[in-house]
Amino acid sequence: MLYRERTLETPHGTVKTPVLFPVRNIGKRSSDNTPEYVDSIPDLNTGMVNARAIRQRDPQWERIQQGASIRDEMEVPDETVLFADSGGFDFADDAVDTTPERTLETQRAIGADIFGTVDLPIARENRSAENQRRIEESTRLALTASDLHDGEELLLASVHGYDPETVRNTLRHLERNGDFDGYAVGSMVPIRTDYEKVTKLILAARQATDKHLHVYGLGGIVYQPLLLYLGVDSFDSTAFIRSAGNRNYLIPGFGGEELQNVEELDHLPCSCPVCSSHDYQTIRADRDLLTQHNLWSLVTELRRFRFMAAADEEIESYLDLRFQGNAVTQRAYQIAKQQVRRLT
Repeated sequence: MLYRERTLETPHGTVKTPVLFPVRNIGKRSSDNTPEYVDSIPDLNTGMVNARAIRQRDPQWERIQQGASIRDEMEVPDETVLFADSGGFDFADDAVDTTPERTLETQRAIGADIFGTVDLPIARENRSAENQRRIEESTRLALTASDLHDGEELLLASVHGYDPETVRNTLRHLERNGDFDGYAVGSMVPIRTDYEKVTKLILAARQATDKHLHVYGLGGIVYQPLLLYLGVDSFDSTAFIRSAGNRNYLIPGFGGEELQNVEELDHLPCSCPVCSSHDYQTIRADRDLLTQHNLWSLVTELRRFRFMAAADEEIESYLDLRFQGNAVTQRAYQIAKQQVRRLT
């Protein structure tokens, strides 16, 4: 097993890893869909923001330039640790409209603790030459950011690849030629249903470096245990928001269930603050409550894995049970287990 626990020291506080960075939609039109949680979930003092979206929202960016705090805008404590990505997913179809200099300036102005470098995600529907161009351009932009960055914030190079060898070689090139605190593997969301491929790509990245490893966009309730087993240090997720929008109720250890498929109940099967203080109909009718419950579910999934590790339980036996209900994820886990055993 490659699971590990470490500590990150950032300008706004200490973070124990592995850790979830819930995506905060501030700067986007859907910003009100992200519930407040920092004060109510004691072990979740983190958040992921989109630097590009914040800068492009003129009134907000003007306030920040005049001295406003992004944490005040988000109504979170000063010690909240923020990871600001470049907004690279917005460049999936469009040309890059920023530079490493501009992105670093934005990330620093909003007081982020962790910076993700400017990147161009790849996609299956692209021609191989276009994906290769995007990989090389993302690498070049990361190295430029490395040359420019001189602050105490952590700098993670964004890495893309369509096969394990590309991921491994790209990361090793960045390691030799840049100065990074870690790496963030991207372009995972479009291939998230291909568990075997995702597993092999993440293992390639983990094998290439001992530094902090983040995975963009795969922090949902199904992927979390697999990421932890593969030695991923952090991950971000919008799953708690998107699932609530579809009235999908996340259940730690199982996955999700659409509430329209659930017959009449008095209460839902969870003891989080939301479910223990509201009845079934109230939660079903209130998207914000469902979003809050779903975030609690993601945290509970992480806590459960941490507990099993702290109790010195056999993690592989736990994951055998965890994945037995889904043939696809079970197969991905079996592949991961075979490869991890060869590495350890």
